[in-house]
Amino acid sequence: MAQFHVSREEYTPKSESQRSDWHNLRSLLPYLWEYRGRVLLALSCLILAKIANVGVPLVLKEIVDSLDVPPHQILTIPVALLLAYGALKLTSGFFNELRDILFTRVRYRAMRRLTLRTLTHLHQLQLRFHLERKTGAITRDLQRGSASLSSLLNYMVFNQLPVLVELILVITIMAVNYDLIFTFIILFSIVIYVGFTFAITNWRMEYRHKMNRLESQANNEAVDSLINYETVKYFNNESLEVKRCDESLSGWEDSAVLSRSSMGLLNFGQGAIIAISVTAVMIFAARQVTQGIMTLGDLVLVNAFLLQLFIPLGFLGVVYRQIKYAFADMDQLVKLLEIEPEIKDVKDARPLVTGKGEVRFKNVKFGYQAGRTILHDVSFIIPSGKKVAVVGASGAGKSTLARLLFRFYDLDAGVISIDGQDISAVTQESLRRSIGIVPQDTVLFNETIYYNLKYAKIDASQGEIENAAKLAHIHDFIMSLPDKYETVVGERGLKLSGGEKQRVAIARTILKGPKILIFDEATSALDSKAEQAILLALREAAVNHTTLVIAHRLSTIVDADEILVLDQGRIIEQGTHDQLLGEKGSYAHLWEMQQKQAVEKLQ
Repeated sequence: MAQFHVSREEYTPKSESQRSDWHNLRSLLPYLWEYRGRVLLALSCLILAKIANVGVPLVLKEIVDSLDVPPHQILTIPVALLLAYGALKLTSGFFNELRDILFTRVRYRAMRRLTLRTLTHLHQLQLRFHLERKTGAITRDLQRGSASLSSLLNYMVFNQLPVLVELILVITIMAVNYDLIFTFIILFSIVIYVGFTFAITNWRMEYRHKMNRLESQANNEAVDSLINYETVKYFNNESLEVKRCDESLSGWEDSAVLSRSSMGLLNFGQGAIIAISVTAVMIFAARQVTQGIMTLGDLVLVNAFLLQLFIPLGFLGVVYRQIKYAFADMDQLVKLLEIEPEIKDVKDARPLVTGKGEVRFKNVKFGYQAGRTILHDVSFIIPSGKKVAVVGASGAGKSTLARLLFRFYDLDAGVISIDGQDISAVTQESLRRSIGIVPQDTVLFNETIYYNLKYAKIDASQGEIENAAKLAHIHDFIMSLPDKYETVVGERGLKLSGGEKQRVAIARTILKGPKILIFDEATSALDSKAEQAILLALREAAVNHTTLVIAHRLSTIVDADEILVLDQGRIIEQGTHDQLLGEKGSYAHLWEMQQKQAVEKLQ
């Protein structure tokens, strides 16, 4: 089945070309800036906690030294030192917990802002991106990216930074009070440990990147097969879809096994470095105790410092791996956020002012891809309040006109204007607010009918919604349902028939109440009886509106003020229905064919 595999084209370069982790980290810093006061206070608590933590071995040394005499010479128990020991332990725990409490809001607010920023950015990206995107893969990248931000903050602020602060304090105390050999051994072992950990972990990251790529691919294939459930069933290809997903998961499994297995080398090397360094320090300390250079309390102090350093340092490999994994998980999301939208409002763009609503296409040239032009020098006018229809074969460029009018793409040449205003010079929000469309393929949210209708006008009343539904001839159907307007339509509206979905779309457009209307084969999914009812509703809705109708059935546009015949991106005929029939050209030939087909169906 390998021949059915299509290589996954990422919207970013492959993971082998990962950019600097610091670049990704800098991209996240703005999400922490909102609570910078909390961050500074949390860091202050962190430092205070570590000062208290380092003070514990110092007090312990004094306790041991005060008790390191023959029993009969001990005059008093060092109560003050014992209380200080307990107080420092309590203080360290208090400031650690306070640090966590203060930083919790920062962490979750940053996750929230990152998720919302990504969603906003995806909505700002051009239609071209969304037509090419892999929904399942992007969903997984978003989930991993948001979680990675939390992981980074957790490991870097709550783990690595405390270790660094404690290391500085311990090294300072050791260098000032004891033989420099101890400082040298500790620093040398830490450098070797960190270098070894980083080198092995970076080598192992190749497997993590591959795991992420294959997991996203498998997730996308699974989601895609479920979205296209009916198509899978039509062609009995359940086993093919499972096999495609299994091939990706098989590669993911192999990479995961290699990643986990290679961890043994890392763990053993880390343990060996720690064991050798601790042994070396204790040998030197014990020798100096026997020589009278150090007291027994000093030996306890050095041992306690080593434990405080090496116990958290023992988790450095795990923490570093998690940080690297978080950077890897974040990489795709950061790159996604850096994609520049193709369609942008120009500087000083003004809102569209719709007066009469005249639409003009002038010498429009456009192609989705370089070297493949879809529209060639197209010019026409839709006068205010008039209806212009566009007909032609599939692929002639009819629906492209609607996409260009909505400014989902920018033109290669020419101008589209509304009431004399170039649509590329006005804000996209005001442009799209002024246009309503009933698309050929209506996709509804997996919500109630009420929600899907109200989507067109968020502040619409129940009466306005029901009136729009009546005009679209779907109110009676809705009221016949057990849950009426609260009926959930299913994912992409699958619980409704094609005709029912289109009537919901028509009602939604009527409720929006724009000056300019576009009907993109709006009755294509309806039977003849329903079509006539809808056509009447569309005619009523189009009164006093500038209307562009993209049609396949010529019977639906006989009342149009002007009809354009599009062929391979060029207007080859235009006129009223009667005029075009009189010319006996392409339109007349198409009309004759459709009339003959209608008669044959009746027979």
